[in-house]
Amino acid sequence: MRTLTKGLAATLLFLSPLAQAEDLQAQLNAYFAQQLAGFSDEVTVSVRTPPNLLPSCEAPSFSVTGSAKLWGNVNVQARCPNEKRYLQVAVQATGNYVVAAQPIVRGSQLQASSVTLKRGRLDQLPPRTMLDINQAQDAVSLRDVAPGQPIQLSMIRQAWRVKAGQQVMVVANGDGFSIKQ
Repeated sequence: MRTLTKGLAATLLFLSPLAQAEDLQAQLNAYFAQQLAGFSDEVTVSVRTPPNLLPSCEAPSFSVTGSAKLWGNVNVQARCPNEKRYLQVAVQATGNYVVAAQPIVRGSQLQASSVTLKRGRLDQLPPRTMLDINQAQDAVSLRDVAPGQPIQLSMIRQAWRVKAGQQVMVVANGDGFSIKQ
């Protein structure tokens, strides 16, 4: 009987970190689903930190460290009442992103028919890929873009609002004064 009790206790101690890791992964899934609301409706988080380095409390509070990147390989701070741990996680996010619907020539202004939304894995896209199709409105392409190619924010600029030689009025307002030129 003692052997059975000791064996059961040893098994529970062995499986305890695994159960804690599964619970932590569920908490991280919920955290990233909340952070990515509006960008992604499918989020999967894999914890890459070894089990012996996981936080010891049951419900740590999470925050993303470093860059503002929320998918791909991400460092997460897990804060417990008595400790702070840094976790390495891989976040897979699926959502919509903007691609060229037709060939776009460098220097041309983008039209509504120039771009379209495509659904796919956001964590596999190039950095600064456009997620909001409204950002393409009236933008000017800085390079040639092939159909189906994701549009990166570095590929476009906003159209000039003022043309060379155009008359403009400059207004400066401050506390107790207003200057118009």
